[in-house]
Amino acid sequence: MCGWCGCLECIHNIPPLNLLFLHFSSAARTGREGEEGARTLSPMASISVPDPAPSPTEDAESIRKAVQGWGTDENALIEILGHRTAAQRAEIAVAYEGLYDKPLLRTLQDELSSHFKGAMTLWAMDPAARDAKLAYKALRKKGGDRHAWVLIEVACASSPDHLVAVRKAYCSAYDSSLEEDVAACPLYKDPLKQFLVRLVSSYRHGGEHVDGELARAEAAELHGAVAAKKQPLHGDVVRIVSSRSKPQLKATFQHYKREHGKAIDEVLEGNRNDKLSAMLKTAVWCLTSPEKHFAEVILKSSTFSRLLQFRCSSWLCLFQVIRSSIIGLGTDEESLTRAIVSRAEVDLKKVKEEYKVRYKTTVTKDVVGDTSGYYQGILLTLIGAE
Repeated sequence: MCGWCGCLECIHNIPPLNLLFLHFSSAARTGREGEEGARTLSPMASISVPDPAPSPTEDAESIRKAVQGWGTDENALIEILGHRTAAQRAEIAVAYEGLYDKPLLRTLQDELSSHFKGAMTLWAMDPAARDAKLAYKALRKKGGDRHAWVLIEVACASSPDHLVAVRKAYCSAYDSSLEEDVAACPLYKDPLKQFLVRLVSSYRHGGEHVDGELARAEAAELHGAVAAKKQPLHGDVVRIVSSRSKPQLKATFQHYKREHGKAIDEVLEGNRNDKLSAMLKTAVWCLTSPEKHFAEVILKSSTFSRLLQFRCSSWLCLFQVIRSSIIGLGTDEESLTRAIVSRAEVDLKKVKEEYKVRYKTTVTKDVVGDTSGYYQGILLTLIGAE
């Protein structure tokens, strides 16, 4: 059963409101990536926020009005929560519980349904608590590389401070550490398991400083393991990718391309049947250009309408699209929701630009073709104008 189905187990796993607000407050102090605690939006955020916005109390009262009576006014909920930052949503949640003695998340669980409930619940959560929940669910789902993608996204597609906040939220919500749960997960075997453990337990020091000699030396180490030895998760690779700062890694990958004539992600993409190469490519993208990864997640979340739009003279290309859709059955909406919700306040504008360049269509067009109803409504609100 999906993580946002509304069953008692899933509701129990949602962190308490006071915990969410504490994590939000910590985010505001550290100013971590994605503007999670700030009132101002990242330049690459896709959502729009009214200026001035109503007070948290006014929004809480409007939400209460939307869920009272015989039916829920889903459009009102989208209009309010879909146009508020994480900081504002946290304040609304505090105001709502203070006024009505019921957590906002519980209200959304009770009043909404299906994929719309999943998207709205995730969006209403504190970003660190949200990622902790996504990681927790990913560690308990069998089959498919996309569940490992979630762990890599959490570890690599955000700032070091955010990952620390996720680990704290995970420990508070589930009474265990994220690192220990990854290490104990029976779904993954070494060297992938070791790689995932190192990623989720890392803290990337170094700021903007780049050591050119180190970048050159480690580019050679990466080439020796990935291209020469065909060992994408060799110990040296794991050490480099899991410990270096993002600016340092970008410099290393630039040296790699200059010295060997091909980018490391291109080399890894050439090993299409190698799961370990795919995992390393995901990490490389999340660390240095997350828009590429999330554009691919959105593409692979598409279903039948994507097949109708697809144009390719190669039966092999058509087979790959069909295979992606079949593999995604039952999890497509989760992947689509995760990508859009998690990046809407971070860099979804860049994701949309990348999507348009790579796939010759827009995220909006494919979401309209693949979704419907209020679920489509909240996704399009978060996607914003193309």
